[in-house]
Amino acid sequence: MTILFLALVGLLCLLFILATMADFKPEPLEKEEKQGNSPGIQKTDSVFTILSWNIGYFGLGKECDFFYDGGRMTRPSKSGYLNYSGQALRHLSLGEKCDFYIFQEVDMKSRRSYYDDQVTRLRGVFPDHESSSAVNYLVSFVPVPIRNPLGKVKSGLVNFSSFHTIENSRYAFPGGYKWPVRLFMLDRCFLLSRLELPDGKELVLINTHNEAFDDGSQRNQQMAVLKELMLREYEKGNFVITGGDWNQNPVGYSIERLSNSDIGRIIEPAIEPDFLPFGWQWVFDPETPTNRDVDKPYRKGETPTTIIDFFVVSPNVSVIDVKTEDLGFQWCDHQPVIMTFKLY
Repeated sequence: MTILFLALVGLLCLLFILATMADFKPEPLEKEEKQGNSPGIQKTDSVFTILSWNIGYFGLGKECDFFYDGGRMTRPSKSGYLNYSGQALRHLSLGEKCDFYIFQEVDMKSRRSYYDDQVTRLRGVFPDHESSSAVNYLVSFVPVPIRNPLGKVKSGLVNFSSFHTIENSRYAFPGGYKWPVRLFMLDRCFLLSRLELPDGKELVLINTHNEAFDDGSQRNQQMAVLKELMLREYEKGNFVITGGDWNQNPVGYSIERLSNSDIGRIIEPAIEPDFLPFGWQWVFDPETPTNRDVDKPYRKGETPTTIIDFFVVSPNVSVIDVKTEDLGFQWCDHQPVIMTFKLY
């Protein structure tokens, strides 16, 4: 028994040493390569559309739960994964094309998604769009849960634009996890795409995926970073749109406004109503949830749901419409949000 115990301690120490040596340490700001070459924006006052969707690595369909949130699973069966990913991509391919897409939790050959290159598959859906990506989760081996470890993970954010971008950059968020936990957690970030407009101003699109597994302190730090950058860009005269999975409710969210068939959930701590100056807008569909609890498989009317996927836009952006596509959480634990907007 003593020998077995020492062997287990030795293996654990070796795991921590190897994980420390391979720890992902991105720079605070990194320029990202883009693929494709789209035409520039010809008219500033055109109407544009943008879709935001945390695809959950196509591994959290309605039959699934997730161990981090109280469930047991790390991934669906291979056939389940192929069904979720195939159906979600088919939905995107058949839908009316948006000018911009921002995706979160896109895997780039991870064990949990059977080493599928989801970035390449998404590019196949939008061949006429430029694309850029930023890694926010890169771990050689996540050892939990013990009986079915998450294993290798490489995942991140992806932006698509039907117009020419002049910058695509990864901005690191501050992180608060201590060693050794931080070795196996996400390195949160946001992905900024910049487009030049005919009048010399710029459209700044930000794709964010904020912290989920803390007491709110890290989210507060991350929100402060976003706020500072958004205000700075707006003060330059630029148009700012930030969207993604914020892992918190937008200002103005109310569970009473969700459809009667959904059980609403409030995420604390709440964002202060005056977090942003007057004129900035929190844009979301108040009647349709964007995220469901994943401690158990999804059951409509029984599974708690909430809104954590939304947009924030600067005062010079006119929002024409916003709609969450109610897909019944069939293929993902999040639902896509589409916003139509105009610049003025």
